[in-house]
Amino acid sequence: MTYKLLALNIDGTILKSNAKITKQTKDAIMYVKEKGVYVTLATSRPYASAKKIAKALKVDGCLITSDGAFIAQDADEPIFVRRIKEEKALQVVDILERYDCHIRVLHEDFSIGNKVKQRNHLIAKMTIGVGDPLFYPIRFVDSVCEQLMQEPISPPKVQVQFFNKEDQKRAIRQIEEVVAGVKMLESAPGRFEIVSVGVSKARGLQTLGQYLGIGADEMVAVGSQNTDVDMVNQVGLGVAMGNATESVKEVADWLTRSNEQNGVSYMIREVFRKQLRVQL
Repeated sequence: MTYKLLALNIDGTILKSNAKITKQTKDAIMYVKEKGVYVTLATSRPYASAKKIAKALKVDGCLITSDGAFIAQDADEPIFVRRIKEEKALQVVDILERYDCHIRVLHEDFSIGNKVKQRNHLIAKMTIGVGDPLFYPIRFVDSVCEQLMQEPISPPKVQVQFFNKEDQKRAIRQIEEVVAGVKMLESAPGRFEIVSVGVSKARGLQTLGQYLGIGADEMVAVGSQNTDVDMVNQVGLGVAMGNATESVKEVADWLTRSNEQNGVSYMIREVFRKQLRVQL
């Protein structure tokens, strides 16, 4: 089988746990690009953050960002965008602010987060994960709800980190009962990505494939998080990182090494070394 597209998650896949990209990973991506394979990133990160990683990898095509809600090569000309409507975003944030959690409203150009007393490593990870504040402004406010009432926006995604299970259960139940048209995806323990119904990395990959004229059976997708499950399951070759969650490993066709062991580089060399250059 000749594969024409390679989709890679960022966190837990391309990046090591120290948020670095190894030379082996960069070289492997250049290697597969030279074979004519279209390389994209499929990530929970907002566009600005994903674009910075793409630049470091010399990946210059369309990126699937915000869990599939925003797909673009140029932020000003997305090929697909599905936002949470202003009133829905306000409803979601209004409910979340009643519970002990950290909220992040993720627009493609900026982020709004609530100030919390609990400054632990989970908050640090969320702050680091959105990218360089110089290129992607992060504004912390006392009340995100009040901010959205003053300046309404329609974000591709809202992210929340809960600090205890009871608040998590109650908030999720309330959002599901009150707010129509959104869904919640658990990407890490206690962390949820809230997007419009119909949005996913899998749907984003389908949309990009249609745009490029590449079928799902001609794609390789590599993931590590629960939000990668459908994407890994729908392509010609679904690959799970060695550090992937069990749900990703269960649906994958191929298991590579972990992100600490250059799993992306190993997979690319093994899968693509005998493939001739793609003729598009």
